[in-house]
Amino acid sequence: MKTHTASYQELLAQRAALEQQIASARQAEVAEALQSIRTLVEAFGLTPRDVFPPATRQRRTASVAPKYRDPATGSTWTGRGKPPAWIRDRDRTQFAIG
Repeated sequence: MKTHTASYQELLAQRAALEQQIASARQAEVAEALQSIRTLVEAFGLTPRDVFPPATRQRRTASVAPKYRDPATGSTWTGRGKPPAWIRDRDRTQFAIG
């Protein structure tokens, strides 16, 4: 006894029908979800900011004590990043703090 195997064309037709059912089901469920959300927003007086708060990514900014001071102006530099003009290409030991 030979079992029937769906042909390529039959499978494509089944897939198209299934994709249409999926799209319809999604559309109906999204509409239902939106109605529930609207009801809750209205019932509690929620604002968009309540529902979608701004991202609160806190950046760690550790304060670094300055290592160098310009005796002429009192300007300081931590030794990190691009050196300021008053210390650039000079012996840093004469500007060291402490």
